[in-house]
Amino acid sequence: MENTPYAFENRHEETRQETEALITLSLVPGIGSVRSRILVSHFGSAQRVLEASHSELAKVEGIGRHIATAIHAFDDVEQVRYQIECAQKVEARIVTYWSPEYPTLLRSIFDPPAFLWVRGILQHNLEEAIAIVGTRRPSSYGKRATSFFARELSLRDYTIVSGLAHGVDTLAHEATLDTDGCTIAVLGSGVDWIYPTVNKNLSRRILEKGAIISEYPMRTKPEAANFPRRNRIISGLAKGTLVTEAYEKGGALITARMAAEQNREVFAVPGPIFSDSVKGVHRLVQLGYGKLVHDVDDILCELGASFGKKAVRDAPEKNIHEDLNALEGKLYSVLTSEPMQINVICNKSGLDPSTALVYLLSLEFKGLVLQMAGKQFYKVS
Repeated sequence: MENTPYAFENRHEETRQETEALITLSLVPGIGSVRSRILVSHFGSAQRVLEASHSELAKVEGIGRHIATAIHAFDDVEQVRYQIECAQKVEARIVTYWSPEYPTLLRSIFDPPAFLWVRGILQHNLEEAIAIVGTRRPSSYGKRATSFFARELSLRDYTIVSGLAHGVDTLAHEATLDTDGCTIAVLGSGVDWIYPTVNKNLSRRILEKGAIISEYPMRTKPEAANFPRRNRIISGLAKGTLVTEAYEKGGALITARMAAEQNREVFAVPGPIFSDSVKGVHRLVQLGYGKLVHDVDDILCELGASFGKKAVRDAPEKNIHEDLNALEGKLYSVLTSEPMQINVICNKSGLDPSTALVYLLSLEFKGLVLQMAGKQFYKVS
């Protein structure tokens, strides 16, 4: 964090003291993203905000005497230092609303964060980002749809934005990374508090080519109240939001509604009418929020000329068989991208059902195979 540049309206390189002032301002009770932006824009820097007199602060529109008093009363220097120490441990930095690195699309929403905590690479291709969200409990159909769209969009070099949650979010990040694509995870916790913990390895993969970001302070726990507010950043970073599978109540629908309010496109993947896990998606369409899509071209055509038609790059080649034992390799070579019932798999592989199921489960744990209802299995692309 030492000597990191922060570009403000005057484009001067800011110092560690300015970083501390920004953090201080963000920790003052009653100061949210809107008031932070108003104050820093008015005074020119966070340092000048803290140096301003009570009367000068109170005169700023939207601040008043109560907030001015709170700013003058805040003196938790240890908490500010703790924030910086935590950030240094995970190589996080601050990107302010006034910085050229701040995502242009996010800056244009109604309530953009005054600054983001960022780990990794933020600037890659953010003008052409698509958010993919959905249920934490996807069906086999939802898993397949999510992986398909994330993969195909990534192969066209679109950045995939999601929230690192269980289910659809995780699948979207993984499918993107499997194609050597760029993905951004927006957290409902501090960037040093990876949630769920099972995604710590996934977070490390994300940081190799993408970014993990949050507006919440370091060591912020993933409280339930944080996620709806977090969702406006997911949709705000992207030209459009794709909901692959969602129940009638859930965070994915909040993200979709926020995308619509931000004048961004919302896309919905249709599903079987007898499944509760797609009722939320269908409801989006009924309410006029989302447009049904069947393939990637449906999305890109709707987004228009600014997205254009990109060449599809080849997916990276992987020598899958190096990591498989003999029986796993035999089953994997039999499977295709189309669901295959267990009896067909057994006939083609020459294995009995009990043995085949054991090793199919092993392949599923390795992320190479997915299971559908009725003991149907297919190879993950």
